[in-house]
Order: sequence, then structure tokens, then C-alpha cells
Amino acid sequence: MYDENENKDTGRMNPEEHKEEAVTTNFIMRDPDSEKPGPRDSERNIRPQTYHTYEEQQNIPHYQEYQYHRAAEQSMFQEEPKTKKKGGFVKKAAGLVGAALVFGVVAGSTMVGINWAAGAYGNNNNNLEISKAETIPSSANAEGVQAANTSNITTSNDVSTIVDRAMPSVVAITSKVIYESQTWFGPMQREGVGSGSGIVVGKNDDELLIVTNNHVVQGAEELKVTFIDQAAVDASIKGTDADSDLAVIAVPLKNISSDTLSKIAIASLGNSDSLKVGQGVVAIGNALGYGQSVTVGYVSALDRSVQTEDGTSRDLLQTDAAINPGNSGGALLNMRGEVVGINSAKYSSTEVEGMGYAIPISKAQNIIDTLMTRKTRTQVTDENQGYLGIQCKNIDGVTSQQLGMPQGVFIYKIVEGGAASKSDLREKDIITKFDGQGIKTYDDLTNMLKYYEGGTTVTLTVQSLENGQYVERNVDITLGKKPADAAQKG
Repeated sequence: MYDENENKDTGRMNPEEHKEEAVTTNFIMRDPDSEKPGPRDSERNIRPQTYHTYEEQQNIPHYQEYQYHRAAEQSMFQEEPKTKKKGGFVKKAAGLVGAALVFGVVAGSTMVGINWAAGAYGNNNNNLEISKAETIPSSANAEGVQAANTSNITTSNDVSTIVDRAMPSVVAITSKVIYESQTWFGPMQREGVGSGSGIVVGKNDDELLIVTNNHVVQGAEELKVTFIDQAAVDASIKGTDADSDLAVIAVPLKNISSDTLSKIAIASLGNSDSLKVGQGVVAIGNALGYGQSVTVGYVSALDRSVQTEDGTSRDLLQTDAAINPGNSGGALLNMRGEVVGINSAKYSSTEVEGMGYAIPISKAQNIIDTLMTRKTRTQVTDENQGYLGIQCKNIDGVTSQQLGMPQGVFIYKIVEGGAASKSDLREKDIITKFDGQGIKTYDDLTNMLKYYEGGTTVTLTVQSLENGQYVERNVDITLGKKPADAAQKG
């Protein structure tokens, strides 16, 4: 691919000087050679960092999203070599510690605390009845997955009943990631493992569907889901939305034993719009990658505007329930055991404690429903991967506000003879969606292209400048085949 993201890492501030302002996502990466949790920056040539934005002067909380280091194949879009990011999720781990702003995922050569059960999941029972999330029966369906029971739960200091009923609907997600480090002999690719959390939200005829954060699965080469009984099964990405930081992954029902299915619950989704400040909440997630854990607290604030490092603003629930690395994608429950938020991040500061954030479930519901209906895709081989034939730059949130441009991927050159040159794409267009899925950066675009073969026709949503104003257009494009010299360029 010929696309090129030349958006350099400029304007970085020293995280040690400004760490009191950083809001962090819970994502931990472990070096394959490390036995202890947490990033080993010296060995991976990864440094935590944050970025200046003018909103910092206005005391608006900011957070960063940890990213897996991805050895991004920039040649997918580039003609010219591009300096690759080192450390993605880990690189930005400095101030980010939580589950939604604490977007939690843990990395390492093994999944610490999670038993990857090898063995038979071969009970091919596709006719299992699985209750819809909206129903709340008091007993499990003996033939399938029960819905999480939220009836007759009383508010007290003891939340064990809530946890017992909700825990079967929360899973641990582990992903294999590739990161790159610089050595005396040049760049070296190494394999690591990242982990986060997910919530079982439904099923179709063939798959169990799980919602999580986009940053938990972004750039993952492989995904594995561990259920409440420690059975671990491979999963695939069904759909992602970078704008909302949401993703849905799917596990084939044929790969889940009937015994495991009988222990899984489909979460009951509540109404976050009805929440009040001061109400109790419970957070469940795969903290530090050691397995599911529980913390409790209160709703601290509603619709709290929080800004990412790239200037993107999201309205999130604020809670003082502890949200730790690995909690990303986990459940924030009300006192009826209903999911009211998806844990995402935590405000990290030397002076601040108890500021965790979650995506409100009522705002996420429509996006989740859309992602659940998408076609499940698996990564294609590098030689079969589709290419656009463009060179591009990121328009981040800060640039968008300063220049009055839409946020997305700016096309500054269309390569002659490439797929884009045979479509209605124009130079200076800004790509905001790929095949109906929201994108914000070049990395989002490259990660999506890993799932599409050359020759596939997709629809790009772009913002085009016409008569001084940006107008949204949908452009159909048939992805090109990988150029012969692309392999030599990486």
C-alpha cells in the first residue's frame, strides 16, 4: 500500500513534568522476557509520552490511549519509508492507568493469571438456546447461555450477589501483538501479549458476541477470550469504531463446549441516562491481566468531557471505583447488576485519586448494535492484502480545531495507477469511515485494511472541500493488489 502518514510526533511534553495532568487508559504491555507486569521501556525502546494541546490551558482533563506497539506495515499506503511508531499502547502508558480512560490491557509473553485452557472445545452444538440480554429470568436455560439475573438485588455494602450474577458475562481478552525495537543490527520485531476485558452482549446463529474497547483489539494479530470457567477460545474482530473506542468481537459457538456455554451469561444492559451522581456502582474486569477482579464506588459525575491526547473529546461517566490496567472493556454495573458503562480509562496524577471513566452504555448501544451485525473478518495474508494507493497525513483533534478541518486521514497525494486513482477519491479529501467503520488515524486505516483482500470493493466516507465548506461523500473503491515492490519496502 502506498499511503504515508507523515504526521510526526511533535509538541510532546515531558511526562515527568506534566504527569499530574495525564489521564490514562488501562493498558499494560509486558516484554516477552519479563516476568513482572508493566512495560520495560529500556528493552523495547519505548518511552511514555504525552502531547500538548491548547485545552490543557483550560484545565480540561486529558487522557491518553495505550496502544500495542504494532510493527505497522506503512508500505500499505506508502511509496516512501516511514518511521514506525514504537510502543503504541505501551508507549503512551505513562499517565494512563485505568480501565476506560483506563483502557486496560496487559501485555507479556504469557497471559498472567489467565489459564489458557488447551483442550477440547469441540461440542458442536449450534442449536443452543441463548436468552436475549433484555430478558432477566431467575434461572438459567439448561440448554444455553443464561441472561444475567438482575432481579431482587438490594443495595448494601455487600455486592457479592451482584458479582455472582454478573461475573459470568465478563470475559478476559488476550491478544498477540507485534512490536518493534531498535537494535545495533537495525529494527527487530518481537511478539508480546496484551490483555483487557469484554462483556458478553448477545449471540447470533453462529457466534457469541462480546463488546470491548477498540484500543484493546486494535492491531492485534490474534485474539483469545477466556470465560468464567477458564476455558479459552479464539475470537475474531466483527467490527470496530475508533471514534467511540468500541469494538465487537465474535467467538464461534461451535468452538465453545456446552459445559462452558451453560456457565456463560449474556449481560443485562441498563440505562445510563437514568443514573444519578452518588449512586453505587461496581466495576468488574481483568485487572493487571491476573483474572477478573471487583471494585466498588459511586457515580462521581455524569457526561464528564474528557479529551484524548489527539484532541478528541468524549463524554464519559466518572466514578471513584478503582479502574486498573486490564480493566479496559470491562463492565461498570449499577446496584441491579445491569451494565451502565464500559470501563475505559483513569485520570492519573500525583495529586488525584479515584477518577475513573466509563463509556455510558446508553450512548454506546446503537454503535454496539451496528457492530454486531457486521461480517466477521479474519486477517488476510500480507501478499493478498488490499491497497488504496494514497499518501496521507493525520488530522488530529487539535489540528481539526485549529484549522477548522474534519478529523480523519487527509489524502495529500493519490498515486498514479493505484486503486484510488481509479475511483472518485480526490486529493485533499479527508477519510472518516472505512466500510462503515469510523477511523481517526492512519493506524486505524492500516489496521482495517489487514482484513480486506485486493479486489474487494468497499465504501469510504470522506469529507471533501467544496466552495469553502466540507461536504460528506461516499466513495466506492475497489482495493488494489499489493505492488510488486511493496514487499521490499516493508
